[in-house]
Amino acid sequence: MTDVPLRDAATVVLLRTDGTSGPRVLMGQRGAGAVFMPSKYVFPGGAVDAGDASQPLARPLQAETRVALSARSSTAPDTLAAAALRELAEETGQVIARACPDPTLRCDWPGFAGLLPDAAPLRFIFRAITPPGRPRRFDARFFLVPADTLTTDPDDFTRAEDELSHLHWVPLAEARALDMPFITEVVLAETAAIAAGTDAPGTPFFDNSGETSVFHRL
Repeated sequence: MTDVPLRDAATVVLLRTDGTSGPRVLMGQRGAGAVFMPSKYVFPGGAVDAGDASQPLARPLQAETRVALSARSSTAPDTLAAAALRELAEETGQVIARACPDPTLRCDWPGFAGLLPDAAPLRFIFRAITPPGRPRRFDARFFLVPADTLTTDPDDFTRAEDELSHLHWVPLAEARALDMPFITEVVLAETAAIAAGTDAPGTPFFDNSGETSVFHRL
């Protein structure tokens, strides 16, 4: 099988801590006919688009996040942040944004009228490169974001596109019962450690870009 090129990708792990069921994350199910990870439960995210590089942001990434995203990468951190926020809006209808004070700046994404995407709440918690031999391969960055930074109703998914079905808030204690990719399980474990305050310093990176898998901390 001829291997396919890597594509940059970005994913958002929305963490919700209100309610009585403990910390929850927003997940949805990919379609059964999808080429990549069919029928699996995943976090909202996807590949970087060309327009993400030129999308203005209301606030920049935190300095620590920017440094970690720059390590072992040639893709601009702001591009990855824009991709993550765009994919979140497209797949769930949820928006993380602030009012745009400059009329010369704009965002044409659905749900962003008068707003610019806000990168400041994004925390870079994981990176993974899809192993060789898969039909599609991604260099995926995962961002943890508190749900209370949403500018939209966290229970309203009426503006979501149809790429993900069964969108719902899943308690961390129950999430592993869903059918999900291995890497999603690993990101869930990292998210649970962060929620409990037991995570290790640095951002874990499963690097499958070479012949062997290598683990780094960025």
